[in-house]
Amino acid sequence: MNMSKCNFRTLMLALGVAGLMVGCTSIADGDPVGLNPGTVTPKSSSSVKDGSSSSQSENPIVDTEALDSLIDFVEIPATKLKHGTIVYSVNAFDIATTEVTQALYEKVMGEVPTMDKTGDNIAVANVNWHEAALFCNAFAKIAGLDTAYIYDKVGGSNVLENLTVDYSVESVRLPTEAEWEIAARAGTSTTYYWDVAEASKYAYYAQTKGPVKVASYLPNDFGLYDMGGNVAEWINDWYDTYSTKNETNYTGAIDGEYKVVRGGSWSQKVGAMASAERDKKVPTARTQMIGFRIVHSVGF
Repeated sequence: MNMSKCNFRTLMLALGVAGLMVGCTSIADGDPVGLNPGTVTPKSSSSVKDGSSSSQSENPIVDTEALDSLIDFVEIPATKLKHGTIVYSVNAFDIATTEVTQALYEKVMGEVPTMDKTGDNIAVANVNWHEAALFCNAFAKIAGLDTAYIYDKVGGSNVLENLTVDYSVESVRLPTEAEWEIAARAGTSTTYYWDVAEASKYAYYAQTKGPVKVASYLPNDFGLYDMGGNVAEWINDWYDTYSTKNETNYTGAIDGEYKVVRGGSWSQKVGAMASAERDKKVPTARTQMIGFRIVHSVGF
């Protein structure tokens, strides 16, 4: 499949943030077009209901040239995912080709979490679900978009208190579980997105020394790297049993105890890399095995 690919500044310009429309290039056509450097002052409103300030900055002024080489997106067309007899229909969305790196996290948030293995292109980990959501809000503001995560204040462990998620706005957020699995499968229906190919060519797993540089292994057919292995990935949804009816843009349970984690990590066996495999963690958990990637959604 010939997927559309664009980098951070191409995405912003396509959204009109810098007042210029620029088309994305095809993966098959090579690297995204180069754009003139510049800075963007976020235009979106505060995510905090009562005006309280966050313990982590959500409103930086960032040199977009500095982010240009740190993230690419692929557009995933409107798709249906089947689980047994249940069909999940998902609108088109853009998803990052790689997990968020330590360099990108630091550029957006101003700091990087403590990790055993450090390096600009190594996947960030040791962030809890709430911190991943704060990153999404901060990134959205840099891109001049609305923020999806709305809350009263940031509490201990950066917990977002009285949190709601606004799916109607054009924003950046964590992928829903259906979005993530559609992206991971890349049109396949096999256990692994690499089918019967050698797993070690596609995924970094069954290791003892922590995450590695993103995109060190072969991508899936959508051009997405590390959808299995490296760091497992926080998902937007609360963990629950699957819905028993057909759903459109399903966002999971209203609340719960655990957040969904997908993809398997560097420390797990190959079975955890299966496209349908699910895991769960309390949203305050921080571990060297879990990071995240982001999606851009126009809202639904």
